[in-house]
Amino acid sequence: MIDRPTVPPRRPTAPPPVQRTGPAADPAAPSAATAPPQAAGPGAAAVTTAHTTPRTSGNLLTDQPALYEARFPDPGRLAGRWAEATLRAHGAGPRVLDLGCGTGRDAAHLQAAGRRVVAADLSPAMLHYAQRHHPGPRYVTADLRGFDFGRGVFDAITCLDSALLYCHTGADLDGLLASCRRALAPGGLLLAELRNGAFFLGNTELLDTPGHTRFDWQGVSYSATTTLRLDRAGQLLRRRRVWTFDDGSDPVEQHSAWRLLFPQELRHLLASHGFRVHELHDGPGPRTEPAWSEDAPPPRGTADGDRLHLVAERAPYER
Repeated sequence: MIDRPTVPPRRPTAPPPVQRTGPAADPAAPSAATAPPQAAGPGAAAVTTAHTTPRTSGNLLTDQPALYEARFPDPGRLAGRWAEATLRAHGAGPRVLDLGCGTGRDAAHLQAAGRRVVAADLSPAMLHYAQRHHPGPRYVTADLRGFDFGRGVFDAITCLDSALLYCHTGADLDGLLASCRRALAPGGLLLAELRNGAFFLGNTELLDTPGHTRFDWQGVSYSATTTLRLDRAGQLLRRRRVWTFDDGSDPVEQHSAWRLLFPQELRHLLASHGFRVHELHDGPGPRTEPAWSEDAPPPRGTADGDRLHLVAERAPYER
């Protein structure tokens, strides 16, 4: 485990933060206790989760949601619009679970579009922020690696911005997909948007060379140096990020990782849990270049880009 960084004192405060939807310090080794159950969505049973929520994620942005939205603004609600258009195109019903909801922007857009949304996350900081700034959905605490909302209580599940890839082990992925299948009604849809593991077969432009970003917020300049590397044994994309500030605060070093899944591997996992894949492609989507829009051409059906977009149906039969 790495040392948890101390957030500089001038950063905005929030309720005691925990990780968003997966481990941050050593993501390959989640704990195995049980978090307190909470009430869930429409017609659902109590939520149970499979892992303890740690007291801090050690992630400057996700521990402080207002800062996260300043760094990743989405005034046009592009991700939410893409999710709503995709659900509508596939005839999804109104009851939606948004897994790894973060600040709640996408969940609130789906709610405003007329759906009945339960939005789930592990982070009290994110959920507190979402309730205040993006009201409408029902916000609950749940771990995507194992949850129980009852059987067949949702028509669709969304899992955006690579949240699915915080499941780093086979057991994590099995826990997620078994939980999704249980929560979905027969014929319900799983919609996910995530990094594409196949992109890193021969493509190295995102790896090993540090990237630099800078933005200003509330009178402070934030600079980040980010390096990505492949952990082939773990099948993980690991990220090291060092934050510096122009107010004299000490630098903050952070580590996180995503599981890298290949398209055929993902198809096999879904089939083993009773899902049929309708779409699996690299774009266009909300984080592709060019980005998706309402008049975008149909999906290309390829998997060459660095994002994957998944639509899978829970088979109508019971296992």
